[in-house]
Amino acid sequence: MSFPWTIQIGSIALSAHALFELAAYVVGFVLVARARRSHGDAVSVDARWRLSAVALLGAALGSKLVHWGEHLPELLAHGDALAWMGGKSIVGGLIGGTFAVELTKARMGIVERTGDVLAVPLCISMMVGRVGCFVSGLTDDTYGTPTALPWGVDFGDGVARHPTQLYEIVFLGCLALVLSRRRAFGWNVGARFDAFFCGYLAFRVFVDFLKPYTSVPADFGLAATQWAALAGLLWRLRWRARHTPELLPGVSR
Repeated sequence: MSFPWTIQIGSIALSAHALFELAAYVVGFVLVARARRSHGDAVSVDARWRLSAVALLGAALGSKLVHWGEHLPELLAHGDALAWMGGKSIVGGLIGGTFAVELTKARMGIVERTGDVLAVPLCISMMVGRVGCFVSGLTDDTYGTPTALPWGVDFGDGVARHPTQLYEIVFLGCLALVLSRRRAFGWNVGARFDAFFCGYLAFRVFVDFLKPYTSVPADFGLAATQWAALAGLLWRLRWRARHTPELLPGVSR
């Protein structure tokens, strides 16, 4: 297996990463539309479109900010304008998009929880996108540290590494399965999105210790992505405690 993968169509070689990323967006939108038809939606079509637009803008900004924080020394030292425009962070995108939606809902006077319809589609969409990261090899900067484990993957430099992209795909698949079991787990309104959001960020805090940009000295130093994930996790837990008091221990429904 050689990396990065390309897809040859006649004389044209297309980036497999770009195609999987495009497929991730398409799959996400299709699954959200299907979920809204099957299970309904807490808001009107017009409000959903407005919230979706805000989510995309917030995700784009958050994605860039976390990416810049992770690669700031290199960008300042060698990055030109094109380098600053490239790259993004899923963690930053998830936090930025969610924060932007909650802000907009408050301004619009929407008190309903609106994220449940997105939880499983986001899991599956991110799984598709991570396939693109995996097939990109070393160029995507999402690979893991060297390992002697039998499933280590050589991404092209002769070193077997943790396939952290595949770890994430497995985690998201398991999370999607749990979130899709509505009756078995008796999810309260809004709980499925919160479980997705907090579960994914917690996973990233731990799995990113297996990535080469993260050092683990005696003081438990974290990478920028991990700090962002921790901040987003704590924000959401506090937000949930304030907005769903009926779910807190000792408080009646």
